Amino acid sequence: MKKKSIKELGEFGLINHLTSDIRCHKASTVYGIGDDCAIFNHKNRDSLVTSDMLMEGIHFDLVYTPLKHLGYKAVVVNISDIYAMNGTPEQIVVSIALSSKFSLKAAEELYKGIKEACRIYDVDFVGGDTTSSMTGLAISVTALGSVEKGRAVRRNTADDKELICVSGDLGASYLGLQLLKREKKIFMKDPKIQPELDKYPYLIERQLKPEARKDIIQQLQEKDILPTSMIDLSDGLSSDLLHIATQSNLGCKLFEDKLPIAMETQQAAEEFRLDPGIPALNGGEDYELLFTIAQKDHEKIQQIAGISIIGHMSPEKEKYVLVARNGKEIPLEAQGWNALNRSGESR
Repeated sequence: MKKKSIKELGEFGLINHLTSDIRCHKASTVYGIGDDCAIFNHKNRDSLVTSDMLMEGIHFDLVYTPLKHLGYKAVVVNISDIYAMNGTPEQIVVSIALSSKFSLKAAEELYKGIKEACRIYDVDFVGGDTTSSMTGLAISVTALGSVEKGRAVRRNTADDKELICVSGDLGASYLGLQLLKREKKIFMKDPKIQPELDKYPYLIERQLKPEARKDIIQQLQEKDILPTSMIDLSDGLSSDLLHIATQSNLGCKLFEDKLPIAMETQQAAEEFRLDPGIPALNGGEDYELLFTIAQKDHEKIQQIAGISIIGHMSPEKEKYVLVARNGKEIPLEAQGWNALNRSGESR
């Protein structure tokens, strides 16, 4: 039997088609898709809510972004914010706007990625909205979660002399994007030329299919380390660290030689004639966790693989310093992603 088109299904038919196989598993989900509102019960925990919107032409380019990966990423970037509060993501609500160029198969691919992310991160998909668009694809995801009372970690609670830590490595997603944009430019000039991306699989995956650091939150809990402040790296290390510093009324000192940079990132930076420190400091969408800890937790944090101590907070407000490899102190400036940059290019 031939599948109907999106137009033939209509709004409610499309919603039913894309979500009829969804089942809720979290104890906090009382009722999911199927009514005017979903119902939750977080009992004696603090509730967390975050929302993010992805716009075609601004946040992603469908020339090189598979729809399944896009659906996955749209969920991950939201639940990463829940982890950045030391919380547990539990539900998501997804709203999409589709132009007439999208087929039912395309919508199904997008939702495959959404559902896969929900499975991987143990999150219930509980509702949303669908509508038409005149300009392309827009995806809005709201993530809900909870955290034990008194254990939510904010950005504005760092203190003097605390250690600045970051998970994973930096700059990979930014360089993955530069590779994709370069290959797109070549393809647009000559569609017969196949993209050359096999050399940098890690960078491409970091851009198209990032992961939220659930594992880091679990390990911090196992070691009984409660960060004093925390943020996820969506806009770039320099920008996000300055969010912590300014909101905590502190300065900070960062050491360039302590920045964790993967080998592929270094190789690609050389290919683009960039100092690897530039994408590490200013590249967005790494979705690693940047946090501060008390000095008493120094030994415990060293027992967790994949976490680097890259600097410390200081009492001098508005003094944000990068100590270069040669020992010279350079003012640290926010040069990461600007969400209101309307150049029409993805990050």
